[in-house]
Amino acid sequence: MADLNLIQQEIDSHTATRSYSRRDFVRTSVGSGFAAAVLPVAAQTLVKTPADGLEVGEVTIDVQGFRLPAYRAAPAGRTGLPVVLLVSEIFGVHEYIADVARRFARQGYLAIAPELFVRQGDPSGYGEIAKLMAEVVSKVPDAQVMGDLDACVAWAGNQGGDTRRVGVSGFCWGGRITWLFAAHHPQVRAGVAWYGRLVGQASALTPRHPVDLAAELKAPVLGLYGEKDAGIPLDSVERMKAALAQGSAAAKQSEFVVYPGAGHAFHADYRPSYQKAAADDGWQRSLAWFKRHGVA
Repeated sequence: MADLNLIQQEIDSHTATRSYSRRDFVRTSVGSGFAAAVLPVAAQTLVKTPADGLEVGEVTIDVQGFRLPAYRAAPAGRTGLPVVLLVSEIFGVHEYIADVARRFARQGYLAIAPELFVRQGDPSGYGEIAKLMAEVVSKVPDAQVMGDLDACVAWAGNQGGDTRRVGVSGFCWGGRITWLFAAHHPQVRAGVAWYGRLVGQASALTPRHPVDLAAELKAPVLGLYGEKDAGIPLDSVERMKAALAQGSAAAKQSEFVVYPGAGHAFHADYRPSYQKAAADDGWQRSLAWFKRHGVA
């Protein structure tokens, strides 16, 4: 994930002439409001996807007796839908992630965005990124996340989803998880990782990183990265490319797009880091990638 100072600077350096304040966005349920650490939210760029014709809202998914909250969006009254798991940034499933889920639903997907930090804490109440990282995000085991996403796939199969056509996509922290899940779950057809960290130090909770698992990918991943991302240097992208070239057939099919001039979180339309041209291009590429690899 990107350098914490860089993320904080992006949040602190709002240049919008109008913004939404903490009072405007008080989170009451999964997919509503914004985490305190990213407020105020830029009003000029915030994308709002309508929910008409969709089934949307909070659901709970059983994970070996634990009730995992998630935001679900899908075309109303339809079954046999392709499934996309949507993995959030460090800020959890707030309004931006819910909106992206609705964007996928309007393309015909059953989109599921699980609250993967819920056992460790609630990201929405943290005003300081460093504290959020130390007290919540850093305590989330990769194994727990893989199990939660496994449960989401199983749940989708009972809710009108076609588990033979599963995709996964995520942003920042979720981008890293996208690579991991594509190496973990045999039913995943394709992944799209938006600026997810590729290398790192091994620990008990995060024993392996994408570069360590590249050769084992079960599904090809499209990596969408920014040239100016201070937290993900381009040499780590090159290391990942080299590892993929030595890997499985899915690894060899994986691709990268690096956007010139783009920094971290260029898709996040609620933050000053947003770059519309790169975000729009990445979105179209992600839809095409899922179609190309049999998810859509």
